[in-house]
Amino acid sequence: MDTRYDTVIITVIGVILGIWALYSLRAWLKEPGPLVLKTIPINEELNEGPAVDQLEEAGYEVVGGKMKIPLAFKVNGHTVYSRLFIDYVAVRNGSTYMVKTSRRKKPMEWNGPDLRDRLMPYLLLYPGCAGVLYVDTDEKSIRLITLMEDLEEEEYEG
Repeated sequence: MDTRYDTVIITVIGVILGIWALYSLRAWLKEPGPLVLKTIPINEELNEGPAVDQLEEAGYEVVGGKMKIPLAFKVNGHTVYSRLFIDYVAVRNGSTYMVKTSRRKKPMEWNGPDLRDRLMPYLLLYPGCAGVLYVDTDEKSIRLITLMEDLEEEEYEG
């Protein structure tokens, strides 16, 4: 008679564990993943300009035009919207680069905090990209910005 009770108890525990596993799996599948996009979307519509000419002179092929990347954030249960803009997408030697062009009203300060605040979101959003090209049409310069992956704590001076 004891074996019947053991079987019933084991069966009840098994059913409870099965329901818990299914519920956890369902919740995990519905949970949104992190917003990391594998490939950069390409806008085939290309507006010619001095930045495109500069990139082509430097050996880059401009394959995409201005894009708006919509973003949404949850703040205390409310949704807040924003967006990021990519000016161009360029390719060279099989590597894809996002391109940001200079703005006279908002010049780039070439220090850590400004690079972090203005360009790091692009590098984190598209980790498959080779970097961000910053095209300064006034100075006629192109700068490649990438993240260092193996920064030692001793190297950091600040």
